[in-house]
Amino acid sequence: MISLRGLTKSYPGAAHPAVADLTLEVPEGTSCALIGPSGCGKTTTLRMVNRLVEPTSGEILIAGQDARRMDAVTLRRGIGYVIQEGGLFPHRSVADNVATVPRLLGWDAPRIAARVEEVLALVGLDPARFRDRWPHQLSGGERQRVGVARALAGDPPVLLMDEPFGAVDPIVRARLQEEVLRLLRALRKTVLLVTHDVAEAVRLGDAVAVLRGGRLLRHAPAAEILARPGDEFVAEFLGADRALTRLALFTLADLPRRPDAAPGTPFDAATTLRDALAAMLAGGVRALPVAGGGSVALDDILAFTPA
Repeated sequence: MISLRGLTKSYPGAAHPAVADLTLEVPEGTSCALIGPSGCGKTTTLRMVNRLVEPTSGEILIAGQDARRMDAVTLRRGIGYVIQEGGLFPHRSVADNVATVPRLLGWDAPRIAARVEEVLALVGLDPARFRDRWPHQLSGGERQRVGVARALAGDPPVLLMDEPFGAVDPIVRARLQEEVLRLLRALRKTVLLVTHDVAEAVRLGDAVAVLRGGRLLRHAPAAEILARPGDEFVAEFLGADRALTRLALFTLADLPRRPDAAPGTPFDAATTLRDALAAMLAGGVRALPVAGGGSVALDDILAFTPA
């Protein structure tokens, strides 16, 4: 769905390109997270996809179409764009913010109103309570939800997200990540995400691409890149705790179940292995009961190797 081929951005007077000869594929219905140190070219790459930054050279193909030959405004209307705190228009109500793209697409009023209700509900905001509010009346998490709703309102096949949860507190951030992950899986959008947070990248990205100095160092499925960074810098950037981060990608359902029951309240099979390990350490136990019967042991988690 998104294909970047030899994409380069050079600014006049700069010693090196901001992005250099970047080739990257994001298949339809999947997500890719761009990570790397500040100034590595993540946001520049993202903004070249919807041509808020014009490339110096290279190709951008979206669903096989050459984005560089398309009218820029038409291109952007077909791409959802989410930034920190949603980037809402302060002088427009929540409903008017969400309706921005459908209006530009020429939808009639009843269709727009129905879509506003639909996407607000989709992101967990009661339309009756929120549609007539103003951005300044919302919390940071609520503004971010409205931003996601606005990006989804025109039902675009492609979604770009630039540090979407960077401005909210850790508790709200985790909740929003979970809800966005649920939405992405349900709606099968093609997503390119920029984040500085490794845990967020592997949680939301089917694949992770690591950039440094405008160049792509590594691009692989999230679990693979954590297990095999393939580069000293990539390993250092992902962190010494990348083995723990990797456990967050798998659940108790991925482990063989032991027939003997462990004491305590059963854990849902959807519990991540990282959370299960944390529960064992916090409780000073070596096994947890699992809903539906049986248990998993600490040794099972430590020995886990995905197929």
